Amino acid sequence: MSYERRIVLTALASLAPVAVAALLLAWLGDFSSQVRWTVLFVIAVGLFVATWVLHDRLVYPLRTISNLITALREEDYSLRAHQPRREDALGDILAEVNALAHLMQSRKLQSVEAAALLRSVMSQIDVAIFAFGPDNHLQLVNAAGEALLAAPGVRLVGRSADDLGLADLLTDAATSTVDRTFPGRSGRWNVARSSFRERGVPHRLLLVSDITRALREEEAEAWRRIVRVLGHELNNSLAPIMSIASSLEQVISKEELPVDWRDDLSRGMRVIGARTEALTRFTRAYARLARLPEPRRSAVLMRDLSARVTAMETRTTITIDGPDLIVHADEDQLEQLLINLLRNAVDSSLENGQGAVTLRWRHTAADLILEVEDDGDGVSGTENLFVPFFTTKPQGNGIGLFLSRQIAEAHGGSLTLENRSGRAGAIARLTLPLDDERTVGR
Repeated sequence: MSYERRIVLTALASLAPVAVAALLLAWLGDFSSQVRWTVLFVIAVGLFVATWVLHDRLVYPLRTISNLITALREEDYSLRAHQPRREDALGDILAEVNALAHLMQSRKLQSVEAAALLRSVMSQIDVAIFAFGPDNHLQLVNAAGEALLAAPGVRLVGRSADDLGLADLLTDAATSTVDRTFPGRSGRWNVARSSFRERGVPHRLLLVSDITRALREEEAEAWRRIVRVLGHELNNSLAPIMSIASSLEQVISKEELPVDWRDDLSRGMRVIGARTEALTRFTRAYARLARLPEPRRSAVLMRDLSARVTAMETRTTITIDGPDLIVHADEDQLEQLLINLLRNAVDSSLENGQGAVTLRWRHTAADLILEVEDDGDGVSGTENLFVPFFTTKPQGNGIGLFLSRQIAEAHGGSLTLENRSGRAGAIARLTLPLDDERTVGR
């Protein structure tokens, strides 16, 4: 039975006792037939009107609410209940439905604007974006992705990753770099992968960005820096050599040689030799940066290595503090790293007149932490400390710290240099990973 019929029957059942009582009084009383039929007619009309009014007052608002909710379900937020009153329960319901429609309309507008912004951003960025559903079929692609696959989006969406030639890119690690030829372009690409959920269903996101141009620009800039540095050093060495050679040529070309011509020649040759030696040292140092070999690891006892390294520095006393510890590393490279750090620390301390240097190390569960502290004036320009050929020393060549960091990173570690906290001086901190074969407390 429908809701409307239940309302009619309920109304009739409610009015039935009154109607029956009125009919009994009319028929059992001393009334004429005309009065009796009049009473019967009035009762019938009253029952009909009362039932119709009750039906209209109850069913019509419910149908209004049903229409409003149907419009919300169909994402039509333009319908509103007409001036609902807050004085009764029905008015409260209609007012709340109106408020819900207004809220959903605002949220939909925000969603549409966000989607439009996302589409605009995706169409402008130079990164190919592919979104795949749980069945590995393409659901979304941007303009860069269309250009990469040389096909419009309407021909790509719905196809599987296998058909598009992207299946292997979805199964690799989270981020990788590949050399790949796509239908639209070839080169070197950075591939990133992630996942997201839409309506609770997992999806996969594939981002492919071209790094060929960036690598070429970095390579060109590196060559420009190399040429600039080499040109500067060559000019610094060749200019005085050419000047002295020209002066010596003028001296020995004279018919009558001056009395001190041998001294002039000797001094000039010494200057030429010194500059040539300096240029040779520079080129060798430059070559070392380009040909740092892979570490040849072996068991290195830290106490023996530190004693051997500190013995080479005779300008001051270096304090050693650390436990007996074996680390697996390239002993020659690690020795060169410590020599560079200690030399810098001693130079800095002697410039300040202190000369105190400390070499200490400790270990954590996974790392060796080695520190070299000095009592110098500290470091400045920390952003350039590890830049090749940058130096603050008059006689420095600017490769010691850079080479030391390369050695540390080749061992899977790190190297930092910073000013000490609360007092003068600097601290160089080397971190190297330890393995299960370390020996502590020997």
